[in-house]
Amino acid sequence: MVEVGKILIKNKEIKLEAEYFQSEKSTLQPIVLICHPHPQFGGDMYNNVVSAVFILLKQNQISSLRFNFRGVGGSTGSHTSGKGEISDVKACIDFLVDKMDFRRILICGYSYGAAIGCSLVNYLDNIIGYCAISFPWDFMGLKYKQLTQTEKPKLFIQGDRDNIADYGKFQHHFDFYLNPKKYVIIKGADHFYWGYEDQAAHALLDFYNSIT
Repeated sequence: MVEVGKILIKNKEIKLEAEYFQSEKSTLQPIVLICHPHPQFGGDMYNNVVSAVFILLKQNQISSLRFNFRGVGGSTGSHTSGKGEISDVKACIDFLVDKMDFRRILICGYSYGAAIGCSLVNYLDNIIGYCAISFPWDFMGLKYKQLTQTEKPKLFIQGDRDNIADYGKFQHHFDFYLNPKKYVIIKGADHFYWGYEDQAAHALLDFYNSIT
């Protein structure tokens, strides 16, 4: 097993705090890049959902990287409401491809991290698809819905008690996307997934295994 704990990823003048796990398996196996929820509402890479995903992937010997957006935790810079944060995701992708030699990347984003992270799905052919957990379509606006359109595999995870990523509008938004696409509805979960983190993480794991 190869573990590389805390690392710093450069994005021009910004340094992004990240935690990286590389399994014993080859870098030909896809790595999962995990993007955390909104930093201005307490989101960081140690969020309960992000941590559940990171830990489960590690337990299953799947390489993964989670990081803090600019201005969060040990990352330098300050919040920019989207543009800078998208470039942070690009920097992480470039690091995984150019420095760590990964040929395939699956993006997993939660809430704000879904809108920002999954927007890079078409950035490189190396990106094989994404998992969006509680995508806040109505909160983030049409731009991110359009940026996340792709013919690559997509999984949407949603709690049926979510009133931030409004469950009542979920089917409408899901129908916008091209195939292939799937969704998993977690009964009883609201936007924060307290007590339901493992269900979300296992849904992501099943999706990963289905496309790799």
